Amino acid sequence: MPADDELDPLDRWLGEPVQLLHPPPGAFERISRRARRRKIRKTVLTVASAAAVAAAVAVAVPVGLSLGGSPSPGSMVAASSTATRGASPGPGTRTPTPGQSRPRATPSARVTPTVSASTGAAVSGPVPPNLTPGSVTWDSTSTGWVIGQAGTPGSCANSDPYICTSVARTDDGGKTWRGLPAPDTSGPSGAAGVGGLRFLNGTYGWAFGPQLWATADGGQTWQQENTGGLAVTDLETVNGRAYALFASCQPPASTGIMDAGCTAYTLKTTTAGSDAWTTVSGVPSGLSLGDGQTTSAVIELTGTTGYLVAPNGTLYAGPVDGGAWQRMSTLPCQPGPAASDGLPQLLMLAPAGYTPSGGTRLGLVCARSSSPAGQTVDVWMSSDGGAKWPSGGPSGVPGLGSPASLTATTAGTLILATSSGIYTLPLGAAAWQAASLSDPSGRSDGFSYVGMTTPLQGVALGGDPALHAIWMTTDGGQSWSVFPVSGS
Repeated sequence: MPADDELDPLDRWLGEPVQLLHPPPGAFERISRRARRRKIRKTVLTVASAAAVAAAVAVAVPVGLSLGGSPSPGSMVAASSTATRGASPGPGTRTPTPGQSRPRATPSARVTPTVSASTGAAVSGPVPPNLTPGSVTWDSTSTGWVIGQAGTPGSCANSDPYICTSVARTDDGGKTWRGLPAPDTSGPSGAAGVGGLRFLNGTYGWAFGPQLWATADGGQTWQQENTGGLAVTDLETVNGRAYALFASCQPPASTGIMDAGCTAYTLKTTTAGSDAWTTVSGVPSGLSLGDGQTTSAVIELTGTTGYLVAPNGTLYAGPVDGGAWQRMSTLPCQPGPAASDGLPQLLMLAPAGYTPSGGTRLGLVCARSSSPAGQTVDVWMSSDGGAKWPSGGPSGVPGLGSPASLTATTAGTLILATSSGIYTLPLGAAAWQAASLSDPSGRSDGFSYVGMTTPLQGVALGGDPALHAIWMTTDGGQSWSVFPVSGS
């Protein structure tokens, strides 16, 4: 081994201790600033890339489909419904076939829906087979929803296989339909379910009767709202707001049938997107007949004014912007016990347009007596928004069957759905006229609901249940045709 002095000078230099040099002043600060700038540039590029992907997805999604978040535990695929009572804007439907006790709708006969590739959320799916509409609603002449029962109880694809509520939507005036999620009302607290449906527009809607559920994404997901143990027996929407009747029922409405002994009613309202329901000012809470008597009540809305018929026949009215209502008059008859949909059996009210002087017309039908051929009805018409009623109206002839639902056109024609058909009473006429029904089955099982969306277009429920269809008119109620609720 050579001596140290024989080492190469370079080797000796490499073997000497290294003296570390301190960085120039401010070097660390400059490095940190550059690192932050690189991080910001990377974030901007990432966001830009995500935006490009989102734009591509938006282009690929068909118009009209909503890409919501993943369905909540309270959402299942089903079918839905509602329709307009009277000729005023906003939906309104309900009633079961007269004489029948229809279970209230609950979740649905599940059919696997189309799923968004970007979110994994249910978008739409085929209409469940054998859907029988129980409630219908429209927010335009082309877009509507139905809710009803579909499938075979005990085998429905739901956490409770006996709950078969389904919802469907049309965007072409009832020609074709697609399935949508329905509230999953199964479980210990879900036995009561829902049977009515109202949409304010394509975004906000409510399923009710006796439970209350809300959607803020066009029906893709549903959340149950707290009613404080009360049953919601009626709900209507207009101008960004909903009005509903919260009822105290003894025994509780736990069977899904709304005629379960409701004794007191409170009118409440909320705005679109809110779950806070407030009592309407000017209308007493807990409207009842006293002594625990079972009874019913009903609300009707126009584009400007709302009406409430209290259990004792008192009529309240007020603006539909959330303002205070007031007592208008005492009607010639009382609502009487509730039908199986929770609404009155003996009294039906419908806004019927305006008088030449600008007064609001209200049509009223009161069931007066029963006979083997059905009930005789009395007709009353107010020309001042319900403040005064004439001493009497034209009597309806026997044979109309049991009345179930009333609507009217803006021209003042009353349209009545009964257990034997659909009848019209033009303004000033003395007798009802039977509407023409294009029934391919050749049979009529009576009608449970009728409502007008425009002065000419309307919808009805009932007829032969085997048709699995709604009925529609385009001539102001004179003739009605079948529109099957199916995917094609």
